[in-house]
Amino acid sequence: MWGCGARALLGVWEVRLAGFLGRRLLGSNAAAGKSIAPQCWNCGHAREVGCGDEFFCSHCRALQPPDPTRDYFSLMNCNRSFRVDVTKLQHRYQQLQRLVHPDFFSQKSQTEKHFSDKHSTLVNDAYKTLQAPLTRGLYLLNRKNLLTI
Repeated sequence: MWGCGARALLGVWEVRLAGFLGRRLLGSNAAAGKSIAPQCWNCGHAREVGCGDEFFCSHCRALQPPDPTRDYFSLMNCNRSFRVDVTKLQHRYQQLQRLVHPDFFSQKSQTEKHFSDKHSTLVNDAYKTLQAPLTRGLYLLNRKNLLTI
């Protein structure tokens, strides 16, 4: 029904509208319900989802951006409950900081330095929140949409 020129113009407007609204366009695979594996920002290699901590690309070993949808419990390998093994939590905190602390990325690219800073901040926030019973309880209630802060 529409010519190639009209379809191309429509595509440009979709891109501009998506950018204006601050959203990413869905590709044909995503629109069809198929998930697209995230790619490494450095080498473009498809990242493996669901294995390990997913902090580094398995192909080039570049530090990847933090997952904004990941909650503190999964980051710190804890059960989503009020009871948390504080010793295990502290061990996991130290383990993660040895992986992502900005001091270990001083000779890396600006992108990896930035990601390291973001990861380290996220790990610190998760540890502080889950370490104290009050903040842990508030976080649990907030995650279950029972509390709005």
